[in-house]
Amino acid sequence: MNAVKRILQLILVLAALALLSGCNISTVDDFYCLPRRSEDYLNLQSAIDAVMTDLEYCAPISGENQQTVQMADLDGDGTDEYLLFAKGSTERPLQIFIFSQQGEEYVLMDTIESNGTAFEQVEYIHMGDDGGYELVVGRQVSDQVVRSVSVYSMADGQMEQVLATSYSRFVCTDLDGDDLTELLILRPGESDSGSGVAELYYMADGIVQRWPEVNMSEPADQVKRIMVSRLNDGTPAVYVASDAGSSAIITDVYAVVEDAFVNVSFSNESGTSVQTLRNYYVYADDIDDDGVLELPSLIERPQTLELDNDSQEQYLIRWYAMMPDGSEVDKLYTYHNFLGGWYLTLDGQLAANVLVSQVGNTFEFYWWDEEAGETELLFSVYVLTGQNREAQATANNRFVLYRNESTVYAARIEVASTAYGLSQSVMEESFHLILQDWNTGET
Repeated sequence: MNAVKRILQLILVLAALALLSGCNISTVDDFYCLPRRSEDYLNLQSAIDAVMTDLEYCAPISGENQQTVQMADLDGDGTDEYLLFAKGSTERPLQIFIFSQQGEEYVLMDTIESNGTAFEQVEYIHMGDDGGYELVVGRQVSDQVVRSVSVYSMADGQMEQVLATSYSRFVCTDLDGDDLTELLILRPGESDSGSGVAELYYMADGIVQRWPEVNMSEPADQVKRIMVSRLNDGTPAVYVASDAGSSAIITDVYAVVEDAFVNVSFSNESGTSVQTLRNYYVYADDIDDDGVLELPSLIERPQTLELDNDSQEQYLIRWYAMMPDGSEVDKLYTYHNFLGGWYLTLDGQLAANVLVSQVGNTFEFYWWDEEAGETELLFSVYVLTGQNREAQATANNRFVLYRNESTVYAARIEVASTAYGLSQSVMEESFHLILQDWNTGET
């Protein structure tokens, strides 16, 4: 009864406020009415209904633009056009209807018809300097890996196809720094080696052109992740990580250097890129948050007799950035424990001389004297999950690095560690969780 009374009081208050503001509300039921759709919406829906005979909606299945109806200023007049993605059963089943608003009505300007089974990816880019967006459409042509990408540009109210080619993956970005967007396409090569090729398309004087293609390290269908970033000097770059077998990742780095499209990381001596890491979890990453992607390289370590264990998914990693000439700049060193979901940043000298031993949920870090063949315990990291984890985290001179609802990460520093600049504050700053990458980066 009290609840009903409170609801009635709320309705009366809202009605009084409406009267004070000059609104005319005829009944209490008006408070519960769904909002009326605008006249513009109804007019657009009417125009859409008129073309949807024997068709079904067919939204793009990947990328950022996955709506059935999308908006973009294709002709550069400052007003958006409306694009409807649909599919029929004709010989050219994929259709894109383009509407413009003229007064209160929506008029069909043009229709793009094409082969394919689905719209794979749609992008809107300023490839030319006429002010309008170019429309980039990737399509699935068959149930296999074959895909086709087209670029359309509007002229006099009609869409003109200015590029059509096959692809495995594509990404749109400004690689040459001219404030216009280029189209980077990865596709299978024609050589017997099986490696793919990368092509970079740009527009000049309204005509799409491309730089000479460059080689990929692996077949195009082995691409796992594409990331857009910069080289260490600020040059725009695209990082393409590919599967190089059952246990390796190879990263190609593409950039425009001295007006040439190049694979910065490609090694002519080995025939493959040099960035190889035997773990799927370790992709290029901005590990130091400086806006530049760093590449990972494993630091090989022998196991001394007293430190032998069966630890897996633990790595000492050197992170480095690329320069346009292919040289490397060391940025950071880390110890990554992938199964545990955490990592430590390490001083370069320490990383060069550290060995790690795991005993249960305890990780012991030793200074390793290679010449003498001796080790010295520097510090330990504890992963505590039991009921007494809070008490265990501060026992025996331990201190907490991080805690969540189920786990406490703690550490203890030995006397020998002071010679290497280690302290509680340094340890706390160096500890990080490995964040789950919800966006796979596959484009």
